Amino acid sequence: MIIRWLATILLLCITCWSLPALADWTMPMSFSNAELKGHDFSGQELQGSEFSNANLEGANFRDADVRGAVFSASVLTLADLHGADFTNALADQAKFDGSDLSDANFTEAILLRSTFVDTNITGADFTEAILDSAQVKELCARADGTNAKTQVDTRESLGCR
Repeated sequence: MIIRWLATILLLCITCWSLPALADWTMPMSFSNAELKGHDFSGQELQGSEFSNANLEGANFRDADVRGAVFSASVLTLADLHGADFTNALADQAKFDGSDLSDANFTEAILLRSTFVDTNITGADFTEAILDSAQVKELCARADGTNAKTQVDTRESLGCR
């Protein structure tokens, strides 16, 4: 009787306490030092992925989820980053020159020493992003619009005066 009672309680505990399904857990991918010129990552979920020192020239990250991803010293020139979510991403020393960053979300991203020459930042959200003062000055010179998802004004997110 006691064994049957303990087995019932054990079964109830196992039923109530379940581990997440393996399909819900994804391992971040590593693309470090990769040659990914023109690669299509649009709409993909790439949270926490590693893109350090990668050549992503002309790559398509439109509406991609790259929260917490690492893009240190990567080349993202002429890339389509429209609507991409870079929240908490590390993109220090990255080259975004000539890229479309419209409606991208860079909330709390680290962007130190990155370049943004001729980038489209209309509607980009830089709330609490870490940028050099020279970067902020350069971005404020052409900042406008409101992010479609976060509803944050680009100029306000940069602290433009």
